[in-house]
Amino acid sequence: MYEVLDDFAQTNGLRETSPGLKLFVGLSSILLCVSSPGPAAPLLVAATMSAAILALAKIPARFYARLLLVPVSFAVMSIAVVLFVTGSGAVLLEVPGLPLAITAGGANLALLLLTRVFGGMCSLYFIALTTPMTEIFDILRRLRVPTVFIDLAMLTYRFIFILIEEAGQIYRSQVMRLGYGRFRESVRSFSMLAGALFIRTWESGEALVLAMDARCYDGRLGFPGEARPVSALALAAALLYLSAVFGVSLSTGGLVIV
Repeated sequence: MYEVLDDFAQTNGLRETSPGLKLFVGLSSILLCVSSPGPAAPLLVAATMSAAILALAKIPARFYARLLLVPVSFAVMSIAVVLFVTGSGAVLLEVPGLPLAITAGGANLALLLLTRVFGGMCSLYFIALTTPMTEIFDILRRLRVPTVFIDLAMLTYRFIFILIEEAGQIYRSQVMRLGYGRFRESVRSFSMLAGALFIRTWESGEALVLAMDARCYDGRLGFPGEARPVSALALAAALLYLSAVFGVSLSTGGLVIV
């Protein structure tokens, strides 16, 4: 998944657009989503960000739908709890034999949370699918973020996917040997996976340190940075879009569905 995401970030249709502008639009959209008092603005953000990802960045629709499926499924499970245990107002649905009911207030709150999550995730995927991490680290460097923080972020980002890759290889080997056929075998296999993963990750870290020392590491990780100027038209379009979303958020703050 990491390699696919990185490939799309390097080859998408918005690759030559200023990474600072894309980061500004994406983060501003996330803030507008989570602070919106009504569901209309987050839905607008989700629709426009998805359109930009599919039409402008030219990311395959099936792959994008698979990406959205994971956070949306978690959001739906969480919102089911909110739907039944919070809110006030008229009762819309009662569960026979149980002290559970869906009220108008709970339904509106659940819908608002769902749209916020959906809009925020679409904005986050807009950044992830159109902007390589190296460019984001370069922007942090230009913003005078401490070098130690940037280096730690780069190493952490890299080792997350090393960990995932190692875990996948060990798990597939165990499955081929029927290591998860029964519950007791599953517990034993999982414990072995965790131990082996810790050892392999430690060895990968030591190998990285040796490689960095061999290349005269002086406490700073260098990475290529390419400054792309922001055109006046692109900046105006971004500000107009964010202003429109903010206006929708203000004008529909009191909107309720039920």
